[in-house]
Amino acid sequence: MRSALGTARLPLDEDDPLPPGHDLVAASPDGLADLYRAERPGLLRFLGPRTPPGHADDVVQQIFTRMAARTEEQAAAIASPGTYLREAARNLLRDEARSSARTGRHLHVPIEEVALHGGDPVAALEARDRLARLEQAVLRLKPLTRQIFLARRLDGYSYAEIAQKTGLSVKGVEKQMSRAIKQLGRHLRA
Repeated sequence: MRSALGTARLPLDEDDPLPPGHDLVAASPDGLADLYRAERPGLLRFLGPRTPPGHADDVVQQIFTRMAARTEEQAAAIASPGTYLREAARNLLRDEARSSARTGRHLHVPIEEVALHGGDPVAALEARDRLARLEQAVLRLKPLTRQIFLARRLDGYSYAEIAQKTGLSVKGVEKQMSRAIKQLGRHLRA
């Protein structure tokens, strides 16, 4: 009598011990695919209430990916694949929950869910127009006055620092700032 492997089987006597793995079912080449087809619906029902919508399929895929990485001996040693897969699903969900808590993933809000409040388009146009007028007014200033004004208002330098950089006195810088403010005010009112 020949076995599937082509080696002859010798009959066992009553006193002979059973060979190792005698109670394991030989896995077919498509054993994992058969197991997937058989257990997937049950796993999806099990995971459905425990996962966000659409995430159950991903968890099932991860479980079977891990299962495929096992050696044939390890896979064959699993006595109850259904129970094993459900326990693997529980462990995977627990691991994901821990990882999510550690990284703060639960605080993430997708951009699609953020309610954007539309600004007032009239106010936006008025602000843009005012900014363009202000830019024109600044460009009309004399170069030294413009440099002093921008250094103070945009860069935040003190009068003493501007005086040191330009070589003017502090009073001279104050006078230039006063001129710039008057000219800008006149231009923006016009």
